[in-house]
Amino acid sequence: MKIPNKALIDLHIHLDGSLPFELVRELAAAQGMDVMPDSQLRQLMTVSSDCRDLNEYLSCFDYPLSLLQTEEALEKSVYRLMQVQSLQGLIYSEIRFAPQLHTRYGLNQKQVVDAALRGIKRFQETFESSVLESNLILCCMRGAENADSNFETIEIAGPLIGHGVAALDLAGAEALFPTSDFEILFKKAKEKGIPFTIHAGEAAGPESIWKALEFGASRIGHGVRCIEDRALVDHLVKSGIVLELCPTSNMNTKIFDNIKKYPLPALMEAGVKVTINTDNMTVSGTTIQKELQLMADTFHLDEGQMKTLLRNSVDGAFTLEEIKHHLRKEIDNTY
Repeated sequence: MKIPNKALIDLHIHLDGSLPFELVRELAAAQGMDVMPDSQLRQLMTVSSDCRDLNEYLSCFDYPLSLLQTEEALEKSVYRLMQVQSLQGLIYSEIRFAPQLHTRYGLNQKQVVDAALRGIKRFQETFESSVLESNLILCCMRGAENADSNFETIEIAGPLIGHGVAALDLAGAEALFPTSDFEILFKKAKEKGIPFTIHAGEAAGPESIWKALEFGASRIGHGVRCIEDRALVDHLVKSGIVLELCPTSNMNTKIFDNIKKYPLPALMEAGVKVTINTDNMTVSGTTIQKELQLMADTFHLDEGQMKTLLRNSVDGAFTLEEIKHHLRKEIDNTY
């Protein structure tokens, strides 16, 4: 089947990993930095075919992050990403980033988040007829010396939940900084009633997912390695936990060496609520339409199965039920 460029949803997309090259050149010029051609930007920002693991994959974020250190750049980047997503046929997205990574030149985390929210507002005001609805997910980061910054992110997120910020996340080098290290952080988030997803079951195995669920995560970023633990798969089904699968990204980081080994059919057959997402459009050289098409072509999915994947995305979205109702209608009218 051919995936239409409408009624699409992306629950797992990183701002800094999804900047279009044209925008990168604009940001560089505005900040007095060298303006590089696409070929050079591709070397810096797109993962190579011989990428060894997640840690190497994460190095592709260094350059775009250097450009996202001003309020103007952050607002413009969110605005332009939403513009790109709208043209690609998305009707809902949750754009994630870590506010603490954008404070190198004096901004505080609140200024960072406010700038990103202005980007959403600017898009909504400029393209009133667009059907795209977007929210932000604020990422805490795995690390050894950033606990204070992570707790600050939680404090900022609290009052903004339902006002442009949808949830929290934990991102970064999962194998180097185990999920179990962040129990106190997510205890605080839970006390404040802030929903959260956690990157888990990507570079680390099922134990990372179990820990994220123990903390109270209602969604799991990636989570694809749950397939290694049948009891975990059964628990995911019973609990209705949504997995944010990112196939091309998982291939990039060598979780699987052949796309035919990707466990989407097994997870769907077991009844796990799986969704398909981009992770990083620029780093992985993909779009949500490409990701869904890859799954459709590899596993011969029919329209009913594709509809299930998209409706799973609606079920897992950190948004109001009235918005979910509208999203389901758009999907039902397409498939």
